[in-house]
Amino acid sequence: MTRERPDRTLAIGLDWIEQHCVVPDGFKRGRPFRLYDFQLRYLAAFYLVKGTAEWDPDDPQLGPAFVYRRGLLADPQKKGKGPLSSAHVCLEGAGPALFAGWAGPGDGYSCRANGCGCGWEYAYEIGEPMGMHWPTPLIQITALSEEQTDNIYGALRPMIELGPLADVIPATGEQFIRLPGGGRIDTVTSSAQSRLGQRVTFVPQDEVGLWTEANRMMKVADTQYRGLAGMGGRASLTTNAWDPAERSVAQMQYESRARDVYRQFIQPPANLSYRNKVERRRIHRLVYGEALKENGGHVDLDAIEAEAADLLERDPAQAERFFGNRIVYGQGSWLKQDVWPFGKAARPATDGFPKSKVCGGFDGSLNNDFTAIRLETVDGVVFTPRYGPDRRPTIWNPAEWPGEEIPRGEVRAAISEVFDVYDVERFYFDPEDWESEIDAWAAAHGEKRVLYWRTNRITPMYDALRRIETDLITGTLLSDDCPITQVHVANARKVAKAGQKYVLGKPNEHQKIDAAMATILAHEAAADARIDGWGRRKVAYAYSA
Repeated sequence: MTRERPDRTLAIGLDWIEQHCVVPDGFKRGRPFRLYDFQLRYLAAFYLVKGTAEWDPDDPQLGPAFVYRRGLLADPQKKGKGPLSSAHVCLEGAGPALFAGWAGPGDGYSCRANGCGCGWEYAYEIGEPMGMHWPTPLIQITALSEEQTDNIYGALRPMIELGPLADVIPATGEQFIRLPGGGRIDTVTSSAQSRLGQRVTFVPQDEVGLWTEANRMMKVADTQYRGLAGMGGRASLTTNAWDPAERSVAQMQYESRARDVYRQFIQPPANLSYRNKVERRRIHRLVYGEALKENGGHVDLDAIEAEAADLLERDPAQAERFFGNRIVYGQGSWLKQDVWPFGKAARPATDGFPKSKVCGGFDGSLNNDFTAIRLETVDGVVFTPRYGPDRRPTIWNPAEWPGEEIPRGEVRAAISEVFDVYDVERFYFDPEDWESEIDAWAAAHGEKRVLYWRTNRITPMYDALRRIETDLITGTLLSDDCPITQVHVANARKVAKAGQKYVLGKPNEHQKIDAAMATILAHEAAADARIDGWGRRKVAYAYSA
């Protein structure tokens, strides 16, 4: 019986970078390139090998050895994404970037045996993943424009020319670089797509927050992903924080439920205001971290402050995205960013608060919008429950299911489990498209607990919005950290109605708000239940706040 191994990083690749890559510019030009911790974290995840991976010398690409199919790194301007991608290209083009089995006693790696005369050697630990080179690497550095491909390519050439890799890659051209064994590094943009469809092994995609369907870069990304799949290759996506109104490749990858996409995106606390100079400086310290000169890095905090302040006067949202590393929504948003209380809840979004007294909200659809269930505890924590053997969140995106329709059987199973697991006091359902099911749930669980609540009624909806807004501002209501709900709350826009009232709407068809609506219904149910005495009776709770 084979002993089960833990997942482990292909550490030789990270060490290889620091031994072979050099700083491409600045006062430290030509010195050994040392990875920041944030760069190490990203690469360590990107090269995380499955403990179950197997390697056959006759078929090295026997199966996907790495945990992640692609990676997404979102960081502010000038933090070091370009040089990181350049070093990543070096490794994929001329280093041990592929899994080559598990090390035994005495196993090691020698540069001389792999076409590099620098003399570096690496001794593997027993059970450590070993690395090997791509036989014929084909790498496409891709961006919206030539200027943006130069973020990577412009740093790549001196990184090769000024260090040990100059002996391995003797010629670096203006347009492409030939690699050992017949490989090649090219650049691809939206206006020069003739190389798309090739069997690529590695694709660094830069500034994917700007890649949209309108500028044809969505098609570029999809074509490259197909090419990578054919070779067992992978992509690395880098970007600033994106404008969510543009539905970019960055946004879609970040919001996707795919578990084999690694996402590294650290945003500052929502309660810090970017317009406040003191708090803005705190934000910059948090998002730039070790890259700041005061922490031994290369970024001057005062210079970033000056650039951010200048841009803030002309384009506040862009300044906050570029330098504050925040996804910023435009005018008309329902809630300000510092109102929605993520990170303040009693628990994160795991399995919620089983056996607790809750009220619920349900917003349903057939095949266009999401369907969502949210619950609120008696002491005011709203969360997304999970259901079934895979503990899936109770939010369904029709695009992820056969026929692009909401899986009604899954929804019915989730509702049944909610009533089994929790002590449900009251549940408000928006009945559109779900009347038959709601009637059945009322018959099964009681008409006093399962109630219609139509969200198309202007006055009741406005009153519900004002109530939840007040309770969020005062801290009476807290939320879990459900990422889908976070996106839907941020998407929601105020739509003006007669009598100085408003309801909520979508800014466009692809920006959904259904989890926000379910949250409002759950809170309205809980608030009405409290008025009727819920929570004033003596209750034994099964969780700690």
